[in-house]
Amino acid sequence: MKIKSLFLLAVLTFGSIYAQEVKSPSEFLGYEIGSRFTRHHKVVDYFMYVSTTLSNVKLEKYGETNEHRPLYLAYISSQENINNLENIRKSNLAQTGVLDGNSDNKTAIVWLSYNVHGNEASSTEASMLTIYELVTNKKAWLENTVVIMDPCINPDGRDRYVNWYNQVKNTPFNIGQDAKEHHEPWPGGRANHYLFDLNRDWAWATQVETQQRIAIYNKWMPHIHVDFHEQGINSPYYFAPAAEPFHETITDWQRNFQTQIGKNHATYFDKEGWLYFTKESFDLLYPSYGDTYPTFMGAIGMTYEQSGGSEGGLGVQTDEGEVLTLKDRANHHMTTGLSTVEISSKNAEKLNTEFKKFFDNKELDYKSFVLKNDNQDKTNRLKKLLDTHEIKYEYATSSSVKGYNYNTQSEEKLNTSDGDLVIHTNQPKGKMVKVLFEPKAKLVDSLTYDITAWSIPYAHGFEAIASKTRVNSSKNSSTTKTLNIINKNAYAYISKWNSIEDATFLGDLLQQNITPRYAGKPFSLEGKSYERGTLIILRNDNRGAEFDEKLIEIANKHERNVQSVATGFVDTGLDFGSYSVKPIKKQKVALLSGEQTSSLNFGEVWHFFESELKYPITNLNSDYFSRVDFSKYDVIIVPEGYYSSFLTTEILNKLSAFVKSGGTLIALGNAVNAFADKKGFALKSKEVKKDSTIFNLTRYADLERKGVKNLITGAIFKSKVDVTHPLAFGYKSEYFSLKLNNDSYNYLQEGLNVAYFDKDSKNVSGYAGSEAVKQVPVSLLFGEEQKGSGSVVYLVDNILLRSFWNNGKLFLANAVFLLNSDTIK
Repeated sequence: MKIKSLFLLAVLTFGSIYAQEVKSPSEFLGYEIGSRFTRHHKVVDYFMYVSTTLSNVKLEKYGETNEHRPLYLAYISSQENINNLENIRKSNLAQTGVLDGNSDNKTAIVWLSYNVHGNEASSTEASMLTIYELVTNKKAWLENTVVIMDPCINPDGRDRYVNWYNQVKNTPFNIGQDAKEHHEPWPGGRANHYLFDLNRDWAWATQVETQQRIAIYNKWMPHIHVDFHEQGINSPYYFAPAAEPFHETITDWQRNFQTQIGKNHATYFDKEGWLYFTKESFDLLYPSYGDTYPTFMGAIGMTYEQSGGSEGGLGVQTDEGEVLTLKDRANHHMTTGLSTVEISSKNAEKLNTEFKKFFDNKELDYKSFVLKNDNQDKTNRLKKLLDTHEIKYEYATSSSVKGYNYNTQSEEKLNTSDGDLVIHTNQPKGKMVKVLFEPKAKLVDSLTYDITAWSIPYAHGFEAIASKTRVNSSKNSSTTKTLNIINKNAYAYISKWNSIEDATFLGDLLQQNITPRYAGKPFSLEGKSYERGTLIILRNDNRGAEFDEKLIEIANKHERNVQSVATGFVDTGLDFGSYSVKPIKKQKVALLSGEQTSSLNFGEVWHFFESELKYPITNLNSDYFSRVDFSKYDVIIVPEGYYSSFLTTEILNKLSAFVKSGGTLIALGNAVNAFADKKGFALKSKEVKKDSTIFNLTRYADLERKGVKNLITGAIFKSKVDVTHPLAFGYKSEYFSLKLNNDSYNYLQEGLNVAYFDKDSKNVSGYAGSEAVKQVPVSLLFGEEQKGSGSVVYLVDNILLRSFWNNGKLFLANAVFLLNSDTIK
């Protein structure tokens, strides 16, 4: 008995010593988790401390944000697995077909992503609790499981929120919902530096955080991925299984295992009496979320939603009188995180077996997608996106292919040539290819959380075919590198205009004080034909020293092919001295920001100028917008927003005067509504007759579903385009637009209807309610109202949505650089 007691004492002592090998977050930080928010550098410090203290934890820096905050992953497993980590990774990739070779991997790989939305700040606190529990009390699960943790996907947004909260909170914290600490000001901490929602950027990879994360995600391809979120303070906890609609590529196993995971969570929540819900609100359709992107890459992808968000603070009283604390929120997220690891560990072998099956893509309906390469810049941009996701592509070798024609929405033949892209679905990322490229996603439920159309051929502006037979292709394509040569005898240099890359080149020319012109009409010269918008850089406009050297250096940097010509006397069209060949001056651009604006759309414009055009822009705040001297600027952009009380008659009159004096006023998306039906502006809302009895006999339970008849939830419509107008230079006569609502406006009677929906217009992809769809035909898409020496540009649909609708971006560049660019103010 004495020997047994001594043995038990030794075990307990050893266990106590082992548990104290690493400090808890509270011991390390000097305060209890939940008693304050932890800034990013302190979170990093704790993860670094754990990884240097314990040899079975490895920390890897994978990137950096726009504001230079570091991004880290932590790998947690058994010592044996950590020692064998690279072999586990390669063996797992072999299961997908990304790497060659056989695989007998039986280790579960679980990836936990925290705080993609910065002001949903409890999950980063939970990440520290979770890693501590894993390395101290849950070691058994790590014997057959590698846990990958990203403690904060969006540290720029999170620190924005945390710093604000720390500055304004009461001491002790105030639980009243009216307290200032529960009302975060514009733009909030949800988004990243450029105010992009990183949880909608996984597939489009427009942001640096996403690009860096996707690179390392594809090196691992986990079996489980959890995206931790928060929602309103009165909502119970949400976890899997997800709501319908599920995309049809999702396997039965992926569906069923979500239910197993949810039931495991429920055992812990039931024990504590915590409220939760499943199978509602959060579907698995739109491919750019932190749950859907991993799902279409073979994982069990899930969103977990805790109540709280920016209203939560350190503690807040809910409508039911309960006090919701940061400590509670972090504890709930820790519980589901640990439960996820537990159920994955118990099913590690099955996870691997089903994961491998996911990558058998022989039965997908579409075998190949063929995209015409009639614009090399667009093709290069798409190839860059495909490379980001490690999606393979080849080049057409057949003279023609048959299949679904995206432009006509019918089965047709398409002539192909060298350089046309072919993307096959029989490849490791084949299901993701189907999801991103298919003409229409199958929709089993019209109640969805996000847009229902995103097809890449439409978004990038390609003529394309979806073929149900495999198209012949080759991995090789001839490419030539652009290298321009100085010609001191050139009368002018000519460069094409049909891509954002051309606009970036133009912006660089202007910043380097080189003055270009653009052709208002097509012309031919020296045996070559040139389209409207072609840039013409005349020696006569640029008499400065080293003009040729500077121009050629800029052209080579942007890989633009500039053609030198010896004369301005054209073969057909108008000569270079014509009034139709207009100079482009350096434009001073201002962008409205602040409380009344949509932070997301403001961020989309800001990012477009700084990251794509690389052209300077001045952000003006709504607080002092009415006092700004508009004559300092050539272009003023009003992003989407809420302007009913902000754009007063005084400000509208001031903007009208700015336009009349030669300025360009650009209204984006729903911002056009601020000018519709206003005195001095030509835009008129389209009168829509509504059936006032539509809901009278509708059951209460059916109201939500009945209401979607009046909604357009991100659907694609075909429009007509006047390609002779400078706003449309670089485009073809048809344009596919992504509509996010049913706002509609009459054709301009006193203005130019540059793009519009005719009487036969209908949606070609995505959901549009039976009543809402009636409002689109015979309505304006993009128009110009000429006032005095300037213009008001109405861009009814948001051409910059999430920066993924690439084919719309040139419209904005045209509005900025080509309209009124020769006006002397």
